Formats: sequence, structure tokens, C-alpha cells
Amino acid sequence: MNDTIAIIPARSGSKSIKDKNIKLLCGHPLISYSIIAAKLSKKINRVIVSTDSEEYAEIASNYGAEVPFIRPSLLSSDASSDREFLIHAMKWLKENENSCPEFWVHLRPTTPLREPNIVDKAIDLMYSNPNSTSLRSGHKAPESPLKWFIERDGFFKGLLSDEKYNLPKESFEDVYIPNGYVDILKSSFILKNEKVHGDSMLSFISPVSTEVDSIEEFDIIEYQINKNKTILLENLNKVKR
Repeated sequence: MNDTIAIIPARSGSKSIKDKNIKLLCGHPLISYSIIAAKLSKKINRVIVSTDSEEYAEIASNYGAEVPFIRPSLLSSDASSDREFLIHAMKWLKENENSCPEFWVHLRPTTPLREPNIVDKAIDLMYSNPNSTSLRSGHKAPESPLKWFIERDGFFKGLLSDEKYNLPKESFEDVYIPNGYVDILKSSFILKNEKVHGDSMLSFISPVSTEVDSIEEFDIIEYQINKNKTILLENLNKVKR
């Protein structure tokens, strides 16, 4: 069996929504949706939450995740990068358990609605491409950002010259929005390089997914859950806390 771990980052200092990662969504904290998706995966062997909060750690543990360490506050600020918490987790496992899994499935709590079988398809794709340095998910954008504007001194300026932004959207190459549905990383690459994803990043086209960064987006996701149901909520409701 491949050595695969899920890593779920959950710092406590959210500015957009206070305690966003533990805000209740249909009766369960936001982070619990990523935990249960990882636990329902058939390819993930272990689920770890990286947090700077004892309160968050207790909540994550109650939903079945491991929290073997508390992330230092120095690595949990608004300016902290993904690489910092990943390196911390990888080195902690090497130093304290004398091992470090090769495949790290990065599940961001702010993308709560995932199908575990789709996560498993992404993992299989990663397994079957040994020369890849990482995998990232994204969904197709409705139009190219090359049709967009920047604002300068009260005037819109096109990103392209000669008003090429007026061309029909079919004239532009398809682009994809990274959405946090599932990212997969390699510890062997990250621990030896300054990058996280590298130059051989596999593309994984996922379903369109809503990321949470505002109360309005919480409302949208809650509506989606109530309308379409989800295996995640069904299993969360079975958790004894």
C-alpha cells in the first residue's frame, strides 16, 4: 500500500470570519468536513490536522483526526506560507516517528464539499505519474482573465493591448481556477527544494466547488448541502463527540 497522509491546516487567526475553521456548517465545524472526507478515502492511511490552537486540536480529535503537535504561532500568521506548515509537519514526523510519508494530500478546510471517491481518483493519478512533483485541482473558469481590467486613476485598462479583451471568450485558451478540492505533494521534493509544487504539477479537473471566505459563501454552501445532500454530512452526523 502506498504511504499516503492527509494534512489539514487550521490556524486560528482568520481575519475574514472569526474562527472560520470551526464555524458551524449544518451543525458541524467547517474543519470536520475535510476530516471526514479524508477518513472516507480508501487511499489515505492517516489524517493529521496542523493547528496553532488547543481548542481546534480538541475539536479535530473529536472528529477522528490526529493532532500530534501544536503548530508554532510563528508559522501561523497571515503571512505564513503553505510551505512553512508542511515543512514543520514533515520534519516533526521524521524527528519524532523516524518516518515521513511520501504523499501528502493537502485538504484545505475552506473547500468543505468533496467526494471521497474523487479524492481517491486524484491520488491514483499521482501514483501513476512518478515523475510529477505535485498535483493540484481546479475547475474551468467561465472566461479567461485576459478579458478582465485593472483600474488606474479612475480608468479601466485592459490586460491586453489593441482591445483584444473584446474578442469572444472562445478566442482564448481555457483556464482553470485552483480551488483547494485536493492538492497532493511529495515530501521528497519539498524537503529538498524551495518550492512546494514544482515544475511538473499534474492537473486534476475537479467539480466546481465553492471556497469559504465570507458569510455569504457559508450560506451558499449550506444551501447546497440542504438541497443536494452529501455523504460527508451523513457520516458527520454519526460521529460521537
